[in-house]
Amino acid sequence: MAAMGVFNPAYADGSKGKIFYMVPTLLDEFQTESVSALTKFMGDVGYEVVALNADNKTDVQQSQMDDTILQKPKAIILAAVDFNALAPYIDKARAAGIPVMIFDRQITSTPSDLTSVAGTVEIGHVAGDQIEGLLKAKNGSVKGKVLQVLGDPSDPYTLDIQKGFEEKMAAFPDVKIISLPAMQWEASNAGTIVSDQLVANPDIDLIFVHAAHLAVAAVASLEAKGKKPGDVMLVSSNGAPVGLDLIRKGWENVEVEQPLYAQAAALAMFADKVVNKQEIKPGNYNVLGLDSVLTIEKWGPNIKIPGAAITKENVDEPRFWGNLKAPADKITPVQ
Repeated sequence: MAAMGVFNPAYADGSKGKIFYMVPTLLDEFQTESVSALTKFMGDVGYEVVALNADNKTDVQQSQMDDTILQKPKAIILAAVDFNALAPYIDKARAAGIPVMIFDRQITSTPSDLTSVAGTVEIGHVAGDQIEGLLKAKNGSVKGKVLQVLGDPSDPYTLDIQKGFEEKMAAFPDVKIISLPAMQWEASNAGTIVSDQLVANPDIDLIFVHAAHLAVAAVASLEAKGKKPGDVMLVSSNGAPVGLDLIRKGWENVEVEQPLYAQAAALAMFADKVVNKQEIKPGNYNVLGLDSVLTIEKWGPNIKIPGAAITKENVDEPRFWGNLKAPADKITPVQ
């Protein structure tokens, strides 16, 4: 079982023991930064993190779970490659007395000890508020034509964002929304959608894509049509480094972040309670400055954390994971 050497003794002495983090893949910056964030924040509260990379392979992650259970760590953090295939291994760990925390990739089919996720419908709400303001500033009132490029329609993440965005836009009948999916979250598919729609609807005011890598493809299509930064407004979600770069270059107006750092910090805040099998109380919690809501669901305690809007005014703040600088805030356990 190959473990990544991610523990930094500068953060803590690991006196409370080891927590294993099951990383689905290290092929994107969100996942690599999640390792850094969890290591830092868990270190703040006294735990050593050992991260295991499954290389996006379900059988590898299943084997890693089996091997980890034998080592009897204080807890396991799981970001599952396959929700359904890993559910029995959650049950197996908990039956062995090892609590399991779920990071980012929510599993509702079996109980776990704590789930920390982004408020994806809320990301859509934030995007809607921002787009409302952008359309009003451009057109004098909230009206215009918006091209919404979803990710893969089988992914609840993109469907929730769409739901939140369209809930906000329902109050503005003069906004026409054209919604099309970029299948498999492929950037090339998003680029084709934008290119085709610029021909079919040359009066598009704003493009809203559901991930920053799709925004890169959208910009390429805009450039191919002779557009300059600002000619067509652009909003994206998830907060990846490429999205922040597009803001700095003037192509993108707003990036609504998926709050990686806060999602990781929330697990650290409650780690002692999870490890010691103490009650986690529902309510409102401030996580790195974000007002978050913890509820008790049928699968266990679930904390939902909203995203924040990133603009040219605040793009360089380290609280945004796309800047790849984990905040220096020291996490303290919830009492």
